[in-house]
Amino acid sequence: MVSQFLLHLNTQNSAMKTTFLSLGIALLLVSCGTAKPIAVKRNVPTKTVSKAANSRNLDSQYSGNVSSGVKNILKDAEKYLGAPYKYGGNTSSGFDCSGFTTKVFSENDLNLPRRSADQANFGQKIEIRSVRPGDLLFFSTSGGGRVSHVGIVHDISSDGEVKFIHASTSKGVIISSLNETYWNKAYLHAQRVL
Repeated sequence: MVSQFLLHLNTQNSAMKTTFLSLGIALLLVSCGTAKPIAVKRNVPTKTVSKAANSRNLDSQYSGNVSSGVKNILKDAEKYLGAPYKYGGNTSSGFDCSGFTTKVFSENDLNLPRRSADQANFGQKIEIRSVRPGDLLFFSTSGGGRVSHVGIVHDISSDGEVKFIHASTSKGVIISSLNETYWNKAYLHAQRVL
């Protein structure tokens, strides 16, 4: 009777192992995608987004010239437009938000901390009205006021609209606007690292 129980327990363990192994393989396939080469979209869409009536005013007053160093950072960031999102990723085959900022800045000889929460304390905190291209924007996408996302200021439109380039969980590397309701509500603060 004991041997039958142990055999039954071993069979259940085997079934659980098989289930967990199958689940692990499925997650790996979903997160890693296909082995096909990734076509990274290189056009730079910077359409203006109308501000919703109940949005915070997150405009910048910056209207100066962009330095050649910042232009290089933005050019390096733009080459990854269309790259997919991948948790923990920091290559063109997939980025998470802080992996993206770390990669772009390291290509320009500036080493940022790896985590967005640590990047949020790197450099100098600045007011949104003072942001300029190349600055970092931080967001709380999971609520509670805790930093959970980062992007690089891409451009400031003539009316002060702040656009930023980042690795979005749903769309990969894209350019978004602080006028978009989601990002307007999630915005926490900005840091100057250059």
